[in-house]
Amino acid sequence: MTTPAPSRVTVVGASAAGLSVVEGLRREGYTGAITWIGEEAHLPYDRPPLSKQLLSGAWETGRLRLRGEEDIEALGVDLRLGSPAVALDTGERTVTMADGGSVGYEALVVATGTRARRLPGTDGVAGVHVLRTAEDALALRASLAGKPHLVVVGGGFVGAEAAAVARGLGCEVTLVTDTAQPMGDALGDELGSMLHAVHTEHGVHVETGARVAQVLTDGGQATGVRLADGRTLAADAVLVGIGAQPNVEWLAGSGVPVGNGVECDATLYAGSGVWAAGDVACWLHPRTGEPVRIEHRTNAAEQGLAVARNILAGPEHARPFDSVPYVWSDQYDLKIQIHGRTRGADEVRIVEGSLSDRRLIALYAKRGRICAAVGVNMMRALRAYRTQVAEAALFDVGSAA
Repeated sequence: MTTPAPSRVTVVGASAAGLSVVEGLRREGYTGAITWIGEEAHLPYDRPPLSKQLLSGAWETGRLRLRGEEDIEALGVDLRLGSPAVALDTGERTVTMADGGSVGYEALVVATGTRARRLPGTDGVAGVHVLRTAEDALALRASLAGKPHLVVVGGGFVGAEAAAVARGLGCEVTLVTDTAQPMGDALGDELGSMLHAVHTEHGVHVETGARVAQVLTDGGQATGVRLADGRTLAADAVLVGIGAQPNVEWLAGSGVPVGNGVECDATLYAGSGVWAAGDVACWLHPRTGEPVRIEHRTNAAEQGLAVARNILAGPEHARPFDSVPYVWSDQYDLKIQIHGRTRGADEVRIVEGSLSDRRLIALYAKRGRICAAVGVNMMRALRAYRTQVAEAALFDVGSAA
Protein backbone atom coordinates (compact mmCIF):
# COMPACT_ATOMS: atom_id res chain seq x y z
CA MET A 1 0.00 0.00 0.00
CA THR A 2 1.37 3.38 -1.01
CA THR A 3 1.50 6.03 1.71
CA PRO A 4 -0.01 9.32 0.51
CA ALA A 5 2.45 12.21 0.41
CA PRO A 6 1.92 14.95 3.02
CA SER A 7 -0.02 17.92 1.70
CA ARG A 8 2.32 20.41 3.36
CA VAL A 9 5.98 20.16 4.36
CA THR A 10 7.76 22.73 6.50
CA VAL A 11 11.55 22.81 6.61
CA VAL A 12 13.18 24.74 9.45
CA GLY A 13 16.77 25.62 8.57
CA ALA A 14 17.99 27.24 5.35
CA SER A 15 21.52 25.95 5.04
CA ALA A 16 22.89 22.91 3.17
CA ALA A 17 20.63 20.30 4.80
CA GLY A 18 17.46 22.34 4.39
CA LEU A 19 18.28 23.12 0.77
CA SER A 20 18.89 19.43 0.11
CA VAL A 21 15.49 18.49 1.58
CA VAL A 22 13.63 21.06 -0.51
CA GLU A 23 15.44 20.20 -3.72
CA GLY A 24 15.08 16.49 -3.01
CA LEU A 25 11.32 16.79 -2.59
CA ARG A 26 10.91 18.65 -5.86
CA ARG A 27 13.27 16.29 -7.67
CA GLU A 28 11.18 13.33 -6.50
CA GLY A 29 8.10 14.97 -7.99
CA TYR A 30 6.51 16.43 -4.88
CA THR A 31 4.09 19.20 -5.88
CA GLY A 32 2.63 20.04 -2.47
CA ALA A 33 3.20 23.17 -0.43
CA ILE A 34 6.65 23.73 1.10
CA THR A 35 7.40 26.41 3.68
CA TRP A 36 11.08 27.03 4.28
CA ILE A 37 12.22 28.94 7.36
CA GLY A 38 15.72 30.34 7.89
CA GLU A 39 17.20 32.21 10.83
CA GLU A 40 19.71 34.14 8.73
CA ALA A 41 18.66 36.68 6.13
CA HIS A 42 20.93 35.07 3.51
CA LEU A 43 20.03 32.56 0.86
CA PRO A 44 21.65 29.19 1.59
CA TYR A 45 25.44 29.41 1.57
CA ASP A 46 28.39 27.08 2.02
CA ARG A 47 30.11 27.09 5.42
CA PRO A 48 33.43 25.22 4.90
CA PRO A 49 34.94 28.19 3.00
CA LEU A 50 34.32 30.48 5.99
CA SER A 51 37.56 29.39 7.67
CA LYS A 52 39.41 29.13 4.38
CA GLN A 53 38.67 31.22 1.28
CA LEU A 54 36.37 33.83 2.84
CA LEU A 55 38.60 34.39 5.86
CA SER A 56 41.70 34.75 3.72
CA GLY A 57 40.03 37.24 1.38
CA ALA A 58 40.37 34.96 -1.65
CA TRP A 59 36.55 34.89 -1.90
CA GLU A 60 33.81 37.38 -1.19
CA THR A 61 30.44 36.36 0.23
CA GLY A 62 28.74 36.08 -3.16
CA ARG A 63 30.80 33.00 -3.98
CA LEU A 64 29.45 31.19 -0.92
CA ARG A 65 25.92 30.93 -2.30
CA LEU A 66 24.80 27.37 -2.90
CA ARG A 67 22.12 28.49 -5.36
CA GLY A 68 21.19 31.72 -7.09
CA GLU A 69 17.95 33.60 -6.57
CA GLU A 70 16.43 32.21 -9.77
CA ASP A 71 17.20 28.64 -8.69
CA ILE A 72 15.51 29.19 -5.34
CA GLU A 73 12.48 30.83 -6.96
CA ALA A 74 12.13 27.89 -9.32
CA LEU A 75 11.58 25.58 -6.34
CA GLY A 76 8.20 27.22 -5.74
CA VAL A 77 8.44 27.45 -1.96
CA ASP A 78 7.24 29.91 0.67
CA LEU A 79 10.68 31.12 1.79
CA ARG A 80 10.82 32.98 5.09
CA LEU A 81 14.30 34.23 5.94
CA GLY A 82 15.58 36.35 8.79
CA SER A 83 13.26 35.05 11.53
CA PRO A 84 14.08 31.83 13.39
CA ALA A 85 11.61 29.27 14.65
CA VAL A 86 11.12 29.67 18.40
CA ALA A 87 8.55 27.02 19.32
CA LEU A 88 6.93 23.84 18.04
CA ASP A 89 3.50 22.41 18.85
CA THR A 90 3.38 18.84 17.57
CA GLY A 91 -0.26 18.44 18.63
CA GLU A 92 -1.43 21.33 16.51
CA ARG A 93 1.44 20.80 14.07
CA THR A 94 2.47 24.42 14.01
CA VAL A 95 5.82 26.21 14.14
CA THR A 96 5.99 29.63 15.81
CA MET A 97 8.54 32.14 14.52
CA ALA A 98 10.36 34.98 16.28
CA ASP A 99 8.42 37.56 14.29
CA GLY A 100 5.17 36.25 15.74
CA GLY A 101 4.08 34.36 12.67
CA SER A 102 3.14 30.68 12.67
CA VAL A 103 3.33 27.98 10.03
CA GLY A 104 1.46 24.70 9.85
CA TYR A 105 2.74 21.41 8.51
CA GLU A 106 1.89 17.79 7.92
CA ALA A 107 5.56 16.80 7.83
CA LEU A 108 8.28 18.86 9.49
CA VAL A 109 12.04 18.75 8.94
CA VAL A 110 14.34 20.12 11.62
CA ALA A 111 17.54 21.26 9.88
CA THR A 112 18.54 24.02 12.29
CA GLY A 113 22.21 23.00 12.46
CA THR A 114 24.52 24.11 15.22
CA ARG A 115 26.02 27.26 16.69
CA ALA A 116 29.54 27.93 17.88
CA ARG A 117 30.32 27.20 21.52
CA ARG A 118 31.58 30.20 23.45
CA LEU A 119 33.75 30.57 26.48
CA PRO A 120 31.84 31.77 29.55
CA GLY A 121 31.87 35.52 30.03
CA THR A 122 32.95 36.39 26.48
CA ASP A 123 29.63 37.54 24.99
CA GLY A 124 30.00 41.11 23.80
CA VAL A 125 33.74 41.29 24.51
CA ALA A 126 35.52 43.18 21.73
CA GLY A 127 38.23 41.16 20.04
CA VAL A 128 36.70 37.75 20.87
CA HIS A 129 35.51 35.89 17.80
CA VAL A 130 33.78 32.67 16.83
CA LEU A 131 33.53 31.30 13.30
CA ARG A 132 30.20 29.87 12.26
CA THR A 133 28.43 32.43 10.04
CA ALA A 134 29.45 34.66 7.16
CA GLU A 135 29.26 37.66 9.50
CA ASP A 136 31.60 35.88 11.94
CA ALA A 137 34.15 35.29 9.19
CA LEU A 138 33.98 38.86 7.90
CA ALA A 139 34.41 40.28 11.41
CA LEU A 140 37.47 38.10 12.03
CA ARG A 141 38.85 38.96 8.59
CA ALA A 142 38.56 42.67 9.36
CA SER A 143 40.42 42.09 12.62
CA LEU A 144 43.19 40.11 10.93
CA ALA A 145 43.74 42.97 8.48
CA GLY A 146 45.33 44.86 11.37
CA LYS A 147 47.78 41.98 11.88
CA PRO A 148 46.99 41.37 15.54
CA HIS A 149 48.53 38.74 17.77
CA LEU A 150 45.79 36.13 17.48
CA VAL A 151 45.27 33.44 20.09
CA VAL A 152 43.24 30.53 18.71
CA VAL A 153 41.48 28.50 21.38
CA GLY A 154 40.87 25.01 20.05
CA GLY A 155 42.90 22.83 17.73
CA GLY A 156 40.12 21.25 15.68
CA PHE A 157 39.22 21.93 12.05
CA VAL A 158 38.18 25.55 12.54
CA GLY A 159 41.05 26.47 14.85
CA ALA A 160 43.78 24.85 12.79
CA GLU A 161 42.48 26.25 9.49
CA ALA A 162 42.06 29.76 10.88
CA ALA A 163 45.56 29.64 12.37
CA ALA A 164 46.97 28.77 8.96
CA VAL A 165 45.04 31.59 7.27
CA ALA A 166 46.10 34.12 9.91
CA ARG A 167 49.76 33.21 9.47
CA GLY A 168 49.35 33.61 5.72
CA LEU A 169 48.06 37.11 6.37
CA GLY A 170 51.13 37.96 8.44
CA CYS A 171 49.63 37.72 11.92
CA GLU A 172 51.42 36.41 14.98
CA VAL A 173 49.47 33.30 16.01
CA THR A 174 49.31 31.13 19.12
CA LEU A 175 47.23 27.97 18.90
CA VAL A 176 46.01 26.49 22.19
CA THR A 177 44.56 22.98 22.25
CA ASP A 178 43.72 20.63 25.10
CA THR A 179 44.70 17.60 23.01
CA ALA A 180 48.19 16.19 22.65
CA GLN A 181 48.38 17.40 19.04
CA PRO A 182 46.42 19.78 16.79
CA MET A 183 43.44 17.94 15.33
CA GLY A 184 44.39 15.02 17.53
CA ASP A 185 40.73 14.08 18.04
CA ALA A 186 40.27 13.63 14.30
CA LEU A 187 43.69 12.43 13.15
CA GLY A 188 45.25 10.77 16.20
CA ASP A 189 48.59 11.68 17.69
CA GLU A 190 50.79 10.30 14.89
CA LEU A 191 49.32 12.39 12.09
CA GLY A 192 48.61 15.18 14.55
CA SER A 193 52.33 15.42 15.30
CA MET A 194 52.99 15.97 11.60
CA LEU A 195 50.44 18.77 11.58
CA HIS A 196 52.02 20.23 14.72
CA ALA A 197 55.38 20.36 12.95
CA VAL A 198 53.87 22.04 9.88
CA HIS A 199 52.23 24.77 11.95
CA THR A 200 55.45 25.32 13.89
CA GLU A 201 57.47 25.62 10.68
CA HIS A 202 55.04 28.30 9.50
CA GLY A 203 55.60 30.30 12.67
CA VAL A 204 52.59 29.30 14.79
CA HIS A 205 53.32 28.89 18.49
CA VAL A 206 51.43 25.74 19.52
CA GLU A 207 50.42 25.05 23.12
CA THR A 208 49.25 21.43 23.42
CA GLY A 209 47.60 19.76 26.38
CA ALA A 210 46.52 23.20 27.59
CA ARG A 211 43.08 24.45 28.55
CA VAL A 212 41.96 28.07 28.53
CA ALA A 213 40.32 29.03 31.82
CA GLN A 214 39.51 32.66 31.05
CA VAL A 215 39.73 35.37 28.43
CA LEU A 216 41.46 38.42 29.90
CA THR A 217 40.01 41.85 29.18
CA ASP A 218 40.73 45.51 29.77
CA GLY A 219 37.94 48.02 29.27
CA GLY A 220 35.81 45.45 27.45
CA GLN A 221 38.61 44.54 25.02
CA ALA A 222 40.29 41.13 24.95
CA THR A 223 43.96 41.31 25.99
CA GLY A 224 44.83 37.63 26.24
CA VAL A 225 43.92 34.36 27.88
CA ARG A 226 44.70 32.66 31.17
CA LEU A 227 45.45 28.96 31.00
CA ALA A 228 44.30 26.45 33.59
CA ASP A 229 47.89 26.09 34.81
CA GLY A 230 47.99 29.81 35.65
CA ARG A 231 50.06 31.00 32.71
CA THR A 232 48.81 33.94 30.64
CA LEU A 233 49.15 34.51 26.91
CA ALA A 234 48.88 38.03 25.53
CA ALA A 235 46.62 38.64 22.54
CA ASP A 236 45.03 41.43 20.54
CA ALA A 237 42.32 39.09 19.27
CA VAL A 238 40.99 35.69 20.35
CA LEU A 239 39.26 33.12 18.18
CA VAL A 240 37.24 30.54 20.11
CA GLY A 241 37.00 27.32 18.12
CA ILE A 242 35.88 24.77 20.72
CA GLY A 243 33.17 23.04 18.77
CA ALA A 244 29.48 23.57 18.22
CA GLN A 245 26.20 22.77 19.93
CA PRO A 246 22.95 21.74 18.25
CA ASN A 247 20.19 24.32 17.90
CA VAL A 248 17.42 22.44 19.69
CA GLU A 249 16.29 24.86 22.41
CA TRP A 250 13.28 25.96 20.36
CA LEU A 251 11.96 22.39 20.60
CA ALA A 252 11.56 22.52 24.41
CA GLY A 253 8.16 21.24 25.48
CA SER A 254 7.31 19.96 22.00
CA GLY A 255 7.71 16.30 22.81
CA VAL A 256 10.40 15.91 20.14
CA PRO A 257 13.22 13.93 21.79
CA VAL A 258 16.39 15.99 22.09
CA GLY A 259 19.77 15.43 23.69
CA ASN A 260 22.88 15.60 21.59
CA GLY A 261 20.70 16.95 18.80
CA VAL A 262 17.28 15.75 17.64
CA GLU A 263 17.12 12.08 18.53
CA CYS A 264 15.93 10.05 15.56
CA ASP A 265 15.62 6.43 14.55
CA ALA A 266 17.78 4.96 11.80
CA THR A 267 15.59 6.58 9.12
CA LEU A 268 16.05 10.09 10.60
CA TYR A 269 12.47 10.09 11.93
CA ALA A 270 11.85 11.60 15.38
CA GLY A 271 8.12 10.86 15.59
CA SER A 272 4.99 13.03 15.44
CA GLY A 273 5.59 13.86 11.79
CA VAL A 274 9.06 15.29 12.58
CA TRP A 275 12.26 14.42 10.75
CA ALA A 276 15.80 15.80 11.15
CA ALA A 277 18.74 16.33 8.82
CA GLY A 278 22.24 17.77 9.00
CA ASP A 279 24.36 18.79 11.96
CA VAL A 280 21.38 18.77 14.34
CA ALA A 281 20.33 15.17 13.61
CA CYS A 282 21.40 12.43 16.02
CA TRP A 283 20.30 9.13 14.52
CA LEU A 284 20.76 5.46 15.34
CA HIS A 285 23.36 4.10 12.97
CA PRO A 286 21.77 1.16 11.12
CA ARG A 287 24.86 -1.06 11.37
CA THR A 288 26.07 -0.31 14.89
CA GLY A 289 22.87 0.76 16.60
CA GLU A 290 24.82 3.59 18.22
CA PRO A 291 23.58 7.20 18.22
CA VAL A 292 25.60 9.32 15.78
CA ARG A 293 25.67 13.05 15.06
CA ILE A 294 27.99 14.31 12.32
CA GLU A 295 28.91 17.93 11.60
CA HIS A 296 30.07 17.61 7.99
CA ARG A 297 28.89 19.49 4.93
CA THR A 298 28.55 16.38 2.77
CA ASN A 299 26.62 14.53 5.46
CA ALA A 300 24.12 17.40 5.63
CA ALA A 301 23.44 17.23 1.90
CA GLU A 302 23.13 13.45 1.87
CA GLN A 303 20.80 13.39 4.86
CA GLY A 304 18.60 16.05 3.33
CA LEU A 305 18.06 13.92 0.23
CA ALA A 306 17.41 10.84 2.37
CA VAL A 307 14.80 12.68 4.44
CA ALA A 308 13.07 13.96 1.31
CA ARG A 309 12.73 10.40 0.00
CA ASN A 310 11.58 9.08 3.37
CA ILE A 311 8.95 11.80 3.80
CA LEU A 312 7.41 10.74 0.49
CA ALA A 313 7.68 7.05 1.38
CA GLY A 314 6.18 7.60 4.85
CA PRO A 315 7.62 6.45 8.20
CA GLU A 316 6.42 2.85 7.68
CA HIS A 317 8.38 2.51 4.43
CA ALA A 318 11.33 4.79 5.18
CA ARG A 319 14.83 3.47 4.61
CA PRO A 320 17.68 3.68 7.15
CA PHE A 321 20.33 6.29 6.47
CA ASP A 322 23.82 4.86 6.05
CA SER A 323 26.67 6.63 4.30
CA VAL A 324 30.41 7.17 4.47
CA PRO A 325 31.06 10.60 6.01
CA TYR A 326 33.54 12.81 4.18
CA VAL A 327 35.32 15.94 5.36
CA TRP A 328 38.39 17.85 4.24
CA SER A 329 40.74 20.50 5.57
CA ASP A 330 43.10 22.86 3.76
CA GLN A 331 46.10 24.05 5.78
CA TYR A 332 49.11 25.66 4.08
CA ASP A 333 50.05 23.25 1.29
CA LEU A 334 48.30 20.29 2.91
CA LYS A 335 45.02 18.87 1.62
CA ILE A 336 43.69 16.58 4.34
CA GLN A 337 40.72 14.36 3.48
CA ILE A 338 38.82 11.92 5.67
CA HIS A 339 36.41 9.18 4.58
CA GLY A 340 34.58 7.59 7.50
CA ARG A 341 34.81 8.24 11.22
CA THR A 342 38.26 8.30 12.83
CA ARG A 343 37.12 9.00 16.38
CA GLY A 344 37.13 5.90 18.52
CA ALA A 345 39.67 4.09 16.32
CA ASP A 346 41.99 1.82 18.26
CA GLU A 347 44.54 1.24 15.50
CA VAL A 348 46.08 3.38 12.75
CA ARG A 349 48.31 2.21 9.93
CA ILE A 350 49.98 4.24 7.16
CA VAL A 351 49.50 2.17 4.00
CA GLU A 352 50.87 4.56 1.38
CA GLY A 353 53.40 7.38 1.53
CA SER A 354 55.00 8.61 4.74
CA LEU A 355 54.84 11.24 7.45
CA SER A 356 58.23 12.58 6.41
CA ASP A 357 57.00 13.20 2.86
CA ARG A 358 53.74 14.68 4.19
CA ARG A 359 52.02 12.71 1.51
CA LEU A 360 50.25 9.60 2.77
CA ILE A 361 47.17 7.47 3.26
CA ALA A 362 46.36 6.06 6.69
CA LEU A 363 43.69 3.51 7.56
CA TYR A 364 41.91 3.65 10.91
CA ALA A 365 40.28 0.64 12.55
CA LYS A 366 37.97 -0.09 15.44
CA ARG A 367 37.67 -3.59 16.85
CA GLY A 368 39.48 -5.04 13.84
CA ARG A 369 37.36 -3.32 11.17
CA ILE A 370 38.32 -0.37 8.98
CA CYS A 371 36.33 2.67 10.05
CA ALA A 372 38.13 5.48 8.20
CA ALA A 373 40.73 6.38 5.62
CA VAL A 374 42.72 9.62 5.80
CA GLY A 375 44.69 11.08 2.95
CA VAL A 376 47.23 13.89 2.99
CA ASN A 377 47.98 15.30 -0.48
CA MET A 378 46.88 12.01 -2.10
CA MET A 379 43.41 12.91 -3.33
CA ARG A 380 43.06 10.45 -6.20
CA ALA A 381 44.62 7.48 -4.45
CA LEU A 382 42.43 7.94 -1.36
CA ARG A 383 39.21 7.35 -3.29
CA ALA A 384 40.13 3.69 -3.77
CA TYR A 385 39.88 3.10 -0.02
CA ARG A 386 36.35 4.40 0.37
CA THR A 387 34.85 0.98 -0.39
CA GLN A 388 36.80 -0.64 2.44
CA VAL A 389 35.46 2.00 4.81
CA ALA A 390 31.90 1.54 3.56
CA GLU A 391 32.12 -2.22 3.98
CA ALA A 392 33.93 -2.03 7.35
CA ALA A 393 36.50 -4.42 5.87
CA LEU A 394 38.76 -6.50 8.07
CA PHE A 395 41.89 -4.61 9.13
CA ASP A 396 44.75 -6.94 8.30
CA VAL A 397 48.24 -6.74 6.93
CA GLY A 398 46.87 -7.06 3.42
CA SER A 399 44.56 -4.06 3.70
CA ALA A 400 45.08 -2.22 0.43
CA ALA A 401 43.10 -0.68 -2.34
